[in-house]
Amino acid sequence: MTYPESVRYLYSLGNELQTAKFDLERITKILEALGSPHRQGRFIHVAGTNGKGSTCAMIEAGLRSAGVRTGLYTSPHMQQPTERIRISGVPISPDRFAGVFSEVHDCAEHLLATGDLDLHPTYFETVTAMAFVVFAREAEITVLETGLGGRLDATNVVTPELSVITQVDFDHENFLGNTIESIAGEKAGILKPNVPAVFSVQRPEAAAVLERHTPFRRTSEWPVEALEIDKWGSRFQLHGETIVCPLAGRHQVENARTAAVALHQFGVAPAFANARWPGRLERVATNPDVIVDGAHNPAGARALAAYIEEFFRGEPLRLIFGAMRDKAVGEITDVLFPLFEEVIVTAPNQPRALSPEVLRNMSDHENIRTAETLAEALALPRNTTTFVTGSLFLVAEAQALCC
Repeated sequence: MTYPESVRYLYSLGNELQTAKFDLERITKILEALGSPHRQGRFIHVAGTNGKGSTCAMIEAGLRSAGVRTGLYTSPHMQQPTERIRISGVPISPDRFAGVFSEVHDCAEHLLATGDLDLHPTYFETVTAMAFVVFAREAEITVLETGLGGRLDATNVVTPELSVITQVDFDHENFLGNTIESIAGEKAGILKPNVPAVFSVQRPEAAAVLERHTPFRRTSEWPVEALEIDKWGSRFQLHGETIVCPLAGRHQVENARTAAVALHQFGVAPAFANARWPGRLERVATNPDVIVDGAHNPAGARALAAYIEEFFRGEPLRLIFGAMRDKAVGEITDVLFPLFEEVIVTAPNQPRALSPEVLRNMSDHENIRTAETLAEALALPRNTTTFVTGSLFLVAEAQALCC
């Protein structure tokens, strides 16, 4: 298949949220048929609610700076699915993506024909299998980000050298449970006997669940000192080392600390200068600034609100907001909308998106209006900093329109 054909086929498969079967059976069978690439190489496995992608990006950057040939598996992507599978910081090429897709797809078709597989692997399962094939051939150490939860996530077929769990909060309650304890239990599913773990600062009820398992180290045991922070990053001391975090937001200090503690387990210095995590407090236009952020759950909204309160207090700001129907939209808008002088509600170009009219009717903000598309919202005259948030789909559209 060509790259466009492989992408179209992947999108036709649906994801774990759309299938009635949510377990590790399919991914395990197809990986075994592919020669068990998930049992080759070395892995760092990262789960959590917020911060796991940023933490993965910084761990990978530190390893790469130390001369390690790295693999990095993250989701979702912003523009192209090739972004999910990176070797030494670079997404695999479209031709490489198409080739490894055909390899995994042909294997799945054979297993279906012999009755060894009940259904074709989902989008996420297929791309995860593709990633393991690539990493087995090309990476020394791979940093794996879970997609949803941990216990039943398709990445949870590895025995890593280190497990990392970033801060646990509410998200995907329909699948992970509606208490912090139940969500933490799902995230803790990546922990393996006798495999060391690093835990970011947690709510007490999450910590109580996580700390039942495996040898672990808390990041709180490593105090942050001499912190300097501005709109676009931070600098601090950790155990006598200078940490420079190029990712914006005070919440990234904890993610950088988590990455530093994880790298310490490998004897690697926390060099994060090359870390990039697009779509999170990313400035995509200037004069005036447009800043995009993928705050799609209450915890993400609170982190964005804290950033705005710290660095933009008193400025007349504009918000462009769009969200998906399966998110805690009311909680998110309650946190964010009061911080903005003007709110424009719109919808990402996705069938699960809430309509602008529904969003407008949910709010009593005194200066709110609708735009049918993000392009229409961005085209409105502006003379102040604009934030675009509420959905990663909306962020991806903003990146494409502004960059």
